[in-house]
Amino acid sequence: MVTDGVRHSIPLDEILSGGPPKDGIPSIDKPKFVSAAEAKQKLSWLTNDDVGLALTFSGISRFYPFDVLVWHEIVNDMIAGQRVLVTYCPLCYTAIVFDPVVQDERVEFGVSGKLWNSNLLMYDRKTDTLWSQVKAEAVVGEMTGTRLKVTPSDVTRFGIWKEQFPQGEVLTDETGTLRSYGGNPYADSYEGIQTFFPYSGTDSRLGPQDIVLGIVIDGRARAYHDRAVERAGSFIDEFAGKKFSVEWNDELHSVRIFEVQPDGSKVNAAPVIGFWFSWVSSYQDTELFK
Repeated sequence: MVTDGVRHSIPLDEILSGGPPKDGIPSIDKPKFVSAAEAKQKLSWLTNDDVGLALTFSGISRFYPFDVLVWHEIVNDMIAGQRVLVTYCPLCYTAIVFDPVVQDERVEFGVSGKLWNSNLLMYDRKTDTLWSQVKAEAVVGEMTGTRLKVTPSDVTRFGIWKEQFPQGEVLTDETGTLRSYGGNPYADSYEGIQTFFPYSGTDSRLGPQDIVLGIVIDGRARAYHDRAVERAGSFIDEFAGKKFSVEWNDELHSVRIFEVQPDGSKVNAAPVIGFWFSWVSSYQDTELFK
């Protein structure tokens, strides 16, 4: 669609201000890390129970505490010489890593200050296009309709991650900005006391803040309730003509989803994790395993 010369794939009147202006929530563009062994000493607020995004890329394992990401939402990281886009929307619990390719170039992204269905709208610093985080897709601007490739990651607790990756690295609070690291300004939302912004997805199959992992194949969407997978353990699921191995990982205490290839090998399906309301707002015809 084109409205007043602006390309878009979502209704423009559904885009809301999140409060802060563009870059009012500052991305972390020069992230600093400490070793897993040093983290408890140098980050006094970090506990073994703290949750974060865990990423292993090019043989390097990193943990990004949500207590840092909640204040920044985007980390423009470099790992083994390649730019990686680490994102977190605290309103939707969507923690997603992308390969940030825009017009054949890996570029930085920033926080637009705008929301769609209560979810982070990012912008790329090359074309200024708005991208929906949960849809991994450009929705307003020059790149509308273009998708970003999702890089596999996990959401887990620091103590669990540290046991698995003792040589790993932890994102620090040396961000160049002063924030109350270790505190969460959205805690009431997580406890179901309130939702800060409206959204369109109302679906009683799960509670709004139940956690799901979603995949999209040829425009069809399917979500897996994390607690249902934990109860079921590992199983094979067929969806959209493809076969998936859905697995509960006891070591990371998280769900892993792999696409099973014709030769029996498995490729990480890179599912999107987040609150049910966020997923179903973007994919209202989604199928659900619960």
